[in-house]
Amino acid sequence: MGQGLLERGEIMLQTVDVGRRSLDAYRGVAPDAILNDLFRHAESLRGSRVVHINATNYGGGVSELLRSVVPLMNDLGILTDWKVISGDNTFFETTKRIHNALQGARISLTKQESDAYVRNMERNARLFEEEYDYVFIHDPQPAGMLSFRGKGSARWIWRCHIDTSDPAPDVWDFLRGFLQGYDAAVFTMQEFLPPHIPIDHVEIIPPAIDPLSPKNLHLPESTARQILAWLGIDMDRPLITQVSRFDPWKDPMGVIASYRIARKEIANLQLVLAGSMALDDPEAWDIYKEIMNESQNDPLIHVLTNLTGVGNIEVNALQRLSDIIVQKSIREGFGLVISEALWKGTPVVAGRTGGIPLQAADGVGGVLVESVEECAHAIIDLFRNPAEKEELARLGKERVTEHFLTPRLLLNHLSLMHTLSEGLLPFPQSRTAEEVRRDPVCGMAIEEPSLTSRRDDNTYYFCSERCRSRFDADPKRYV
Repeated sequence: MGQGLLERGEIMLQTVDVGRRSLDAYRGVAPDAILNDLFRHAESLRGSRVVHINATNYGGGVSELLRSVVPLMNDLGILTDWKVISGDNTFFETTKRIHNALQGARISLTKQESDAYVRNMERNARLFEEEYDYVFIHDPQPAGMLSFRGKGSARWIWRCHIDTSDPAPDVWDFLRGFLQGYDAAVFTMQEFLPPHIPIDHVEIIPPAIDPLSPKNLHLPESTARQILAWLGIDMDRPLITQVSRFDPWKDPMGVIASYRIARKEIANLQLVLAGSMALDDPEAWDIYKEIMNESQNDPLIHVLTNLTGVGNIEVNALQRLSDIIVQKSIREGFGLVISEALWKGTPVVAGRTGGIPLQAADGVGGVLVESVEECAHAIIDLFRNPAEKEELARLGKERVTEHFLTPRLLLNHLSLMHTLSEGLLPFPQSRTAEEVRRDPVCGMAIEEPSLTSRRDDNTYYFCSERCRSRFDADPKRYV
């Protein structure tokens, strides 16, 4: 698209400044085998141009992921940008409804809403002028851009971070129409695949946390205590925390209900609900008001947001010094807050949904629950059994170190880019010098695996006993 086609006053898509990062800083933090593979696989991709496009540069897991991935890809010699679309209020209200519908809410779009989506996609497609070799489009908000721009010579990848296994039919049919022409789709888990996806090449790539980001880097206990005291939290009293967007799928009202049951057994128990108010989530304000109304007469409930000065460092301190992190999600894309907490040595009580069981596989890291009562009883039991709580957290950190740090995610991305550039099938499980082992169930790149299974003269590698058991129960599903 030439600049002459842009409307007066419009500019190109906003580019996010992410600074510079070095993968060498991850030596001694992430497994060396993964780091070594990263540098080797990056060689043939040096000089490639890559762009990641999403809806916001702050708030939520996608923006955090890109703030780490983009500078590290540049460090590997892969020229990578991060761009953000823009839209009017109706557009973001509509895309929030699309998000909820893809996660299972039985809603439909009005003509005004569908027209707003098309109008904003057409506009953002005009604003996307540059040429790239690989275009990663994140979630439904910018998914329609390809239909109005055309691919050119680039490989286009739709990266869906949410659970779309049971979408509202009308909304999914609407979005499917914009997915024609993508070269690949990436989902967080096999179980998240929607019906009748119009993209032939589908890969499963779980996300990861950046251990060196401000939210996850080491924070001295004395500093963390000062931060929480500044937030009004009494460190002489027990503390549980949920960190999430203010979203009905995160069930903050259920967390409050569980807390009130647990407080009857755990004297002076405090609850922190820390939420991020993101630009692309107008519904968050309604949930925030509901939480404030429910908690206003309880001085031991602290409701904190990024708009009142709570950022990554404050969340780091909360996750590090809370006795338990709660993530009582009803539906979940992946829930990286689980890996964040376990990385800091804090056990979790979390909903048995989305990617949470994968992070806490094989009974490590915490307790998975499915109701308010189960959540409350799990909190009480962990407080009453401190040795069990400590051991769960220790094993959980080991699992996060091996499987859920950013370098592993980068290795998955490079594997996909190699596949698309060479027109090959995904890397097979039988390893040669330049191939990446992949868990066929969860999709993660695996280094130095200890769990394997043999089928038809092929060896398959697994990140956990959970994944191996699921493979052995139904191998045809994954091969």
